[in-house]
Amino acid sequence: MRTVLKASKWLGGLAVLSLAALLAWLYLAPPDLIRVGSGYAAKIVCSNVFLAGREPEEVLALDVQAPGHPLLRLMRVKVDREAGTVTAGLLGILGTSVAVFRDGLGCASVPDGNLVRAKSLAGPPSRPHEAPDRLWPDGERVETGHDPELEQLLDDPELAGEGMRAIVVVRNGRIVAERYGDGFSAATPLLGWSMTKTVTAAIVGTLVEDGQMALDRKELLPSWRGDGRADISIADLMAMASGLEFNEDYGDVTDVTRMLFLEPDMAAFAAAKPLIQPVGSVFSYSSGTTAILSRLWQDAIGDRKLALAWPRLALFTPLGMQSAVLEADAAGTFAGSSYMYATARDWARFGQFLLQEGMWRGRQILPPGFVAWMREPSDASPAYGRGHVWIEGEQDDASGSAPEVPPDTFWMQGHDGQRIAIIPSRQLVVVRMGLTPAKLGYQPRHLVAKVAKAAG
Repeated sequence: MRTVLKASKWLGGLAVLSLAALLAWLYLAPPDLIRVGSGYAAKIVCSNVFLAGREPEEVLALDVQAPGHPLLRLMRVKVDREAGTVTAGLLGILGTSVAVFRDGLGCASVPDGNLVRAKSLAGPPSRPHEAPDRLWPDGERVETGHDPELEQLLDDPELAGEGMRAIVVVRNGRIVAERYGDGFSAATPLLGWSMTKTVTAAIVGTLVEDGQMALDRKELLPSWRGDGRADISIADLMAMASGLEFNEDYGDVTDVTRMLFLEPDMAAFAAAKPLIQPVGSVFSYSSGTTAILSRLWQDAIGDRKLALAWPRLALFTPLGMQSAVLEADAAGTFAGSSYMYATARDWARFGQFLLQEGMWRGRQILPPGFVAWMREPSDASPAYGRGHVWIEGEQDDASGSAPEVPPDTFWMQGHDGQRIAIIPSRQLVVVRMGLTPAKLGYQPRHLVAKVAKAAG
């Protein structure tokens, strides 16, 4: 009996030592998967607290855990509102990551811990804005409820989709119907995820209009000279046909999750990727491609302070998008692939801007014909346009069937069910935003098809 007790104590002690060793390893050298999870948690909570005014516990429970990975259930966050930081980690202590808020530039992951550098950056300060009492888009006043058929469609939970946070329908330049999910309103900034790529394309367009960028320009980066990457043009990057290696899968530690949550300089990480396909011939959807574009347009401006102010000066202010914040990474490069927050009405303003071929209030902000060029099928893909827009929406199944929408429909698409459909022939813009993971099988195309039919 004494021998058994000794063995039990020895085994218990060994178990305690093993657990202590495991915890020490996770603390001192956490696997990248844990760091990606904590980086994601810190960044999402930071942006939603400091930009959208939401409570951290709600964001942690809903937004952070939406992907369904078991590690995310164990993430804990600490918000320091005075310092403008959010720290996250497994059980709050393992593999910790930090994100920091900068006025005008939103939140950034700071995986190297250099908070001084990240905090030193600033964009145009965000200030409360009182819109004039004029009809949208000149103000925030809307007149809805005049189309019972349209109102009924937006009240259909299957069409709206699980996790819907906002739907806005614009017809003939006016908001004619809108809906908001519980806890959200017309004043809540919402993350567009990859819809931000289309905004980046428009920013490039403003610089093409100013003569500071050319779509056919090559030899874009010094590090690319002397190898095949020198043949990559701005147009190749816009069409997702650079030929650069990049893994866009989100389920594990891949290029895109490493770039977003483990790299302080996203553009440098993406630009270091090798060429694996012939330039201009193979479509490969890549957030890294848009990160490189962001660095290039900022470099084209030259003046760092002006570059950080450019999205607001050249695009958001002229369009009246007062809520819009394009976030920058810790190195000061805009995260133009993924991170723009704006109210659903401001996202609708941008959709209307594209419908109007880049013109706003009589001013041609984008070059004439630029939006038409964005919508042209690229040489590498019939589904993706030359300028960061989709010209074919998602399909119902492998057979390729899909709800019918007008053939001139083009799309802005983002992770978790973010969509803007622009339909010039119907003078229609449909914005649908929410937290709707792909595993739920929801397709906003059904909503858009019915709205387009109702709009005649």
